[in-house]
Amino acid sequence: MTSQYLPGLAGVPATKSNISDIDGEKGLLAYRGYDIRVLAEQSTFEETSLLLLDGSLPTSDELAEFDTQLKGERRVKYNIREMMKYLPATGHPMEMLQTAVASLGMFYGGEEVLTESYGSEDLYYVHSMSVKIIARMATIVAMWEHVRNGYDPIEPRRDLSHAENFLYMLRGYEPDELESRIMDACLIMHAEHTINASTFAAMVCASTLASPFLVIAAAIGTLAGPLHGGANQRVVSMLEEIGRPENVKDWLDMKQGEKEVIWGMGHREYKTKDPRATILQKMMMEWAEKHGNLSPMFETALALEEACEERLGPKGVYPNVDYYSGILYTEMGIPPDQFTPIFAVSRIAGWMAHWREQLSDNRIFRPTQIYTGEAPREYVSIDKR
Repeated sequence: MTSQYLPGLAGVPATKSNISDIDGEKGLLAYRGYDIRVLAEQSTFEETSLLLLDGSLPTSDELAEFDTQLKGERRVKYNIREMMKYLPATGHPMEMLQTAVASLGMFYGGEEVLTESYGSEDLYYVHSMSVKIIARMATIVAMWEHVRNGYDPIEPRRDLSHAENFLYMLRGYEPDELESRIMDACLIMHAEHTINASTFAAMVCASTLASPFLVIAAAIGTLAGPLHGGANQRVVSMLEEIGRPENVKDWLDMKQGEKEVIWGMGHREYKTKDPRATILQKMMMEWAEKHGNLSPMFETALALEEACEERLGPKGVYPNVDYYSGILYTEMGIPPDQFTPIFAVSRIAGWMAHWREQLSDNRIFRPTQIYTGEAPREYVSIDKR
């Protein structure tokens, strides 16, 4: 039997899933059938996470219990903090995050080893591990911001929501209502996006029945690559390079002439504007209204989008979720190299949902290859070469 080789497995179905769906032609994204625009406006990260994990919107009692569980798992053992202190302060936060998450299994050992039957049948185990990893991911990312600057991390609080507590731990002061809502919406919008590279990496690792800590570490390592995560950080650098709206046209002429990437523009799935980008742009306008002006970076982004729509729109290239998220994070005082770790803080909900789905009907991934090497040949001893 011959096999067709498709680079990057483009368009090849790797699994059956009922977690999320994309309609790239219409610019739609849905979690468990619920439009992302509705969830970003009306839901919370806690509720959306439980929706992704369990498949349905929770009751108020179920949500309250899940919220209590998350708050109870925010703290991590001091060993994690001490280990982080010995990591190079100049290292990228994603490298720290993968190291710390992979190590969690050593500090919280004894219950994460799966067997063929245990993983798929013990839903309490699956739920418990999901809660622990979702809660601790945010804590670890926030801790690093202080540890790498020579300070002890800030203790988590139980009276704040997931988004509020994350911002509080990250920056050292409570966020205002708009900041909390923006972060909550960002976490919701980045929580899941079908079978992307990091989710596929998590599924492959999960199919071996590896510890969930290692499953997520594999996903983090994949997200760290510049072709997957990190685009919003590059968008901010790009806008800083442009400087002002009046510079957009000449800058775009130069970049297109050199056939360089316009960061934050285009998506393999969407042939129209990413629905998440539309939501973020609206939030950016709310931010500007509250503060009385559009920041130069936001003005430049609007001008660049308009120019790109004229030139790239006919090719189906429009802003994606990364185009505006980095600007909002910058406005909230978040360092650019923390943008991708925040992506992971959000996407952990989707990763854990796919981990659970993979275990429910598991079969180890073992793709084939098309061999392009030498035909069988005789070994030649080194003295005759």
